[in-house]
Amino acid sequence: MASIIYLAKLGELTLKGSNKADFERRLVANIRRALVGAGASVRLQAGRLYVEADECASTAVEGALAHLVGITGWAKARACDKSLGAIREAVYGEALDAKESGARTFKIEARRADKGFPLDSYGIQREAPLLVCERNLLAVDVHRPDAVITVEVRDRAFVYRNAHKGCRGLPAGTGGKGLLLLSGGIDSPVAGYRMIRRGMRLDAAYFHAFPYTPDEAQRKVEDIAAVLARFGMSLRLHAVGFTAVQVRIKERAPEAYRTLLLRYCMIQAANLLAERTGAQCLVSGESLGQVASQTLENMTVTESAARFPLLRPLVGLDKEEIIETAKGIGTYGISILPYEDCCTLFSPKHPVLRARAGETRSLYEALDADALIAEACESCEAKRFPAQESRVALSGNVRVS
Repeated sequence: MASIIYLAKLGELTLKGSNKADFERRLVANIRRALVGAGASVRLQAGRLYVEADECASTAVEGALAHLVGITGWAKARACDKSLGAIREAVYGEALDAKESGARTFKIEARRADKGFPLDSYGIQREAPLLVCERNLLAVDVHRPDAVITVEVRDRAFVYRNAHKGCRGLPAGTGGKGLLLLSGGIDSPVAGYRMIRRGMRLDAAYFHAFPYTPDEAQRKVEDIAAVLARFGMSLRLHAVGFTAVQVRIKERAPEAYRTLLLRYCMIQAANLLAERTGAQCLVSGESLGQVASQTLENMTVTESAARFPLLRPLVGLDKEEIIETAKGIGTYGISILPYEDCCTLFSPKHPVLRARAGETRSLYEALDADALIAEACESCEAKRFPAQESRVALSGNVRVS
């Protein structure tokens, strides 16, 4: 069976100081975890992550690298001896593949990590394309080439093209643990993804109102959780039945406050789940001014219910920016499926826009819902989604922003 090798460039963790080795160990552990059963060999050396595997494992390796937080880019490479002849042959092979894909022009980019190699980067760029030019395979165009072929001289020489962008950020698991308030909408999965890119491990809480919300709504959220798990190495989803709480809100609360009080109750439940799971913060998909419950005044009210830091990574983004990221990570197509979640249940026609914390607290106390919330958290169902599995079809070509 033919062997393949992939090179990945490390991201901002290279800027770390005395704890850099801890971040590197976590990155290697994460890619190994994502490739369990694939028979891949992983090593990290001098700013590059190397993954070697049999050709039959290419789909698994490419999918894992596309979802690996902590690298800026990756590519499938040809490995050869550090001789000019071997490098020229490898470059010719890449140029031949490029021509078969429709390329007519190319250029060489070179990096010489091994300073003992007799040619510097410019010399490699000058000498490596000799066979391609002699055989008139492709024309050189250094300004607007159809194909860019990269040569890196390290412990061996590596030649590649079609480099893919990585997720960047810090390796998942290096930035503490949070509890994501996950709905079936567009925003909260993006919020979770952005915190994963800062190294955070996530659990998630999903609130449903069966039988008012369909089973398909929960399955949609589970599919979203499976996508996020590939970036975060795993994710445990807590499905909280909130029907009794919502009915109590409908019965006792002024109509204009229903949505805000639902958010308030969700934060109270999230406090309990965070304590139980060891989360150090709550994560929400709120964006300032996007909907009525997300005015500055209303966000201040909901935050007053939190006993943990409440992080809002989307607070300054507009909807187009959020949608672009959702499409890139693969959650958008799931989020727009037409299954409503509990946030739309009993929603008021004219919601309060500028609530006050004291007044909302009084309305919450009038609900007498603490026992209902505690019971909902005690009886919630938890499901873990591991990194190397997915309920949905995911492409290796993740687009990140």
